[in-house]
Amino acid sequence: MKTTDKLRVLGSMALLGAGLFFAGCKQAPPLTASQAQAMIQAKYDQTAPAGISITVSDLGMREGITDKYWDRTTVYPNHYWADFTLTPDGKKVVKLANGGDVIQWRPETADDSQYSIVVITQTANHLKAINVRNIQSEVLPGVSQAMGADYDEAVDFTGVPQPLVDIAHNPPNELSTQRHADFALVNGAWKLQSTE
Repeated sequence: MKTTDKLRVLGSMALLGAGLFFAGCKQAPPLTASQAQAMIQAKYDQTAPAGISITVSDLGMREGITDKYWDRTTVYPNHYWADFTLTPDGKKVVKLANGGDVIQWRPETADDSQYSIVVITQTANHLKAINVRNIQSEVLPGVSQAMGADYDEAVDFTGVPQPLVDIAHNPPNELSTQRHADFALVNGAWKLQSTE
């Protein structure tokens, strides 16, 4: 066989091999923010809904009295400890972590601005995935093609009375947390792999 014939055969094989290689490497479909958000939200919606934990500071305690969610029922001799009992309206919208109906307000000093208690909304909702951003390729172990995205995990106040929502917006409550989601390409479609 002549050298030119050998080169033609090798060239043809190289082109065939390259064609097969590129045929096997299909381009991944784009992952949009709305698709990513829908997949993350679907994961949240599969979990049981839960009440929102609200940290109530001194300001929130005063607002809760104004909103008639609790009443002061006992004042202690030091004049800054007190017991507050949930009103019938209060019991409809919140519960206490200890299961009782008396808030034991026990700051360390009269001007202790850091003291707080936690109430939990009676209304149970799923968390919400919002503000999906920074979608980009990434490397995940055991995954041939992967994408990642940042998003905010936020509480959902649907069905929670506005006065309680206002208390929840007081410091030190954080109503959203930045999270990251990983997606893997499975059979030509993006699937949520994990959230962190």
